Amino acid sequence: MSDRYEGFDAFVAARGAALMRTASLLTGNRVAAEDALQEALTRVAVRWPKVVRGGLPEPYVRRVLYTVVVDDWRRRRRFEVDPGGAPDGTDGIDIAHNVSSSLLLKDALRRLTPRQRAVLVLRYYEDLTEVQTADALGCSVSTVKSQTKHALARLRELAPDLIAAFSPDDYAVGDANGDTSTSEVLT
Repeated sequence: MSDRYEGFDAFVAARGAALMRTASLLTGNRVAAEDALQEALTRVAVRWPKVVRGGLPEPYVRRVLYTVVVDDWRRRRRFEVDPGGAPDGTDGIDIAHNVSSSLLLKDALRRLTPRQRAVLVLRYYEDLTEVQTADALGCSVSTVKSQTKHALARLRELAPDLIAAFSPDDYAVGDANGDTSTSEVLT
């Protein structure tokens, strides 16, 4: 491989599993997640020297991944669920003690609209602000807020037991700007 792509393979090897988890959460379908991640990495590889010069490549790669997934949603306007679409636990993290909560959450997320799922994944899994989420999805902050509100209401309806899985100590209050922490979404 030429010097032009120096570091690309190492980046994919180091961050590929995390990017695959995000793609799986965004698509709800293992095959679609693999396709989206491959497309995103292909787009990034073409611009790799410029991406590396710009600083940390992961935020750029994630942005491209979100764009690929949203573009696919817009093209298809239809969501298909793959029951075998669980992300691999290949990064060495032991998640056995969270299996039932994870399965419940995964099932509930699959039943949300693609945009609602994307907003929740970006806001609470990726821990992006409302402004960053709006930028990543190419929509307004008010759209992010309304989609978050509707998605959380739907999650409460679909998975009321999920809320009980978290202790009261996990709940937080909005900050001075009205932004909420990850744990507040479950209240």
